[in-house]
Amino acid sequence: MSNLGNPKKWRFTWEAQSHSPNLRLFLFDSLTKPSVQCTNLNVQLNLSQSHLLLSWLKEEEEVSLRVPIPRVLIDSEAPVSLRALDDHIEVKLVLLLPVDHPIVSSFDVMLDSSENGDNVSSFDVAKPLVMDTDLKSLSLMEGGVHFYCRNCSTRLTKSPLRKFMEMPSIDWREIADNWFGACCCSFGGISEKLVTRFANSYRCSKGVCLLNLTTILLCKDDLVACNLHNGTHEYQPGLDFASDSGLSEDMLSSQERTDDLCEKLSSIHLKNNSVSTSVLVNKEEASGNELFSALPVSVFSDSEKSVPRCCVHTSDHVQNHFDEHSQSNVPETCQVDQNTSKLLANQKLFLNGFLGNVFMTKSYNLSMDIDWVEFVCPNCLSTLGACPFDNSGAPIDGAVRFFKCYISTCSSAGGSGDLFRKYSLERMFTNQLLENAKDELSFRTLVRDLKTKSPLVQIILLNPNSWCCSGYCLDTASATDSGWKLGLLPVIKVNFSDCGESAASQLRAHEDWTAKNLGDVVCMFAPQVDELIRTLSSAKDMFPPSYNFLQGLPLSLLPR
Repeated sequence: MSNLGNPKKWRFTWEAQSHSPNLRLFLFDSLTKPSVQCTNLNVQLNLSQSHLLLSWLKEEEEVSLRVPIPRVLIDSEAPVSLRALDDHIEVKLVLLLPVDHPIVSSFDVMLDSSENGDNVSSFDVAKPLVMDTDLKSLSLMEGGVHFYCRNCSTRLTKSPLRKFMEMPSIDWREIADNWFGACCCSFGGISEKLVTRFANSYRCSKGVCLLNLTTILLCKDDLVACNLHNGTHEYQPGLDFASDSGLSEDMLSSQERTDDLCEKLSSIHLKNNSVSTSVLVNKEEASGNELFSALPVSVFSDSEKSVPRCCVHTSDHVQNHFDEHSQSNVPETCQVDQNTSKLLANQKLFLNGFLGNVFMTKSYNLSMDIDWVEFVCPNCLSTLGACPFDNSGAPIDGAVRFFKCYISTCSSAGGSGDLFRKYSLERMFTNQLLENAKDELSFRTLVRDLKTKSPLVQIILLNPNSWCCSGYCLDTASATDSGWKLGLLPVIKVNFSDCGESAASQLRAHEDWTAKNLGDVVCMFAPQVDELIRTLSSAKDMFPPSYNFLQGLPLSLLPR
């Protein structure tokens, strides 16, 4: 009963939905039954001071609570809805515009800029995670970028990195399946060449940082005191990419020039559909430093093009063609330079989808030949990312994948100079969850342990477009401007079930649940999932008990 007069024991939660002009307030205390103990409820809206004053009678004694109002555009002329329920008090306000309206967003940006100046905005967490923005921001950093452990501020890189590139997608087959076939009628040799060039874009090179939405990929040679090892297998630094592939630096640069020309040839084909895709390349000149010549197959006769394996022609065909049109002697030719068509083992693994986003990977993108091992900070031993090893314990590509939520771009993590300050484990997980839901058309997900493949947590996506903020009530003597800095943050609503608390006999039920509901299956490292489960469990306290469960499963929130 004493909590009735103690404002700091009362918790408030504001909630709104995208595209809905309503704002709802939950006000509750674990020891109070408002429907019985709070009589003569009254609410006063004070927009000039951005707070809402609630009062009621308790045994003929008046009790008052003040709740800060977040940054929203409230319709002051609309009636305020108020009711007392068994475990909470509910207030509904009408908005002039939904919380995600562009005008409201611009309003927040202007206010935030005027209040904070050049300081870090408390509303950075409301900004979306966009990989293109990261790529541009990193590339514009003067003097290059160092990366640091977010936990202990230990510098991880030897020298500043200045070259940043987008990591190629492992889902390339889904958008390029029409390019591939058994003969030249489905792009034949050029498609193979484009695949080779695409695989070459996945190259762990010193001084180059590859990025995707959740991770960055750095070469071991760019890291301070990097000693990659898997259990008892310790990796001894060996040859670099060029020597491992049997190519010198000159040959690699020649290969890049060859790739550039073949890309231009393929683009020429796309602009002129009357020219066949199969291209004959002068081998002798292609391996040199000069721009090599290429001969389209369309110059051959119909009989030659209609024979089986029409993409393969001998040097006699080319020689006869040139004899008819010129007096010059043409060297032996072939379809492509053989050096440029060879793929390294790690590039083949990438093309098969096995070296993709290890933060959250699909179950079918895991290989028995790859052992993913967590990479920890050399100073504080906190998890920073992961690296792939083969069955012998040797690193596959000599690269480390750092999770953006565990690193920073300046020594003061979260400061104005930290380009990754928006990233958190929960937001990265949520963004991947929403992306998978869009691609797979499934709102049910089973998360497995990446190492043991055992189920860890089930998640059902209920609402991907919620906005929420929470805190404790103020008394009437508190500073009047404290509510002005309160802002609604984007969240998703989910049901979840901790599989780790289930008995061994119930594990089969999780499998049946996934199969029955056509759920998506993803894999993550167990420590990250444990942290997510703790966040989901604690987020339940943001709502009254009557809103903690839905259809027998806990109801919770995750930041978006």
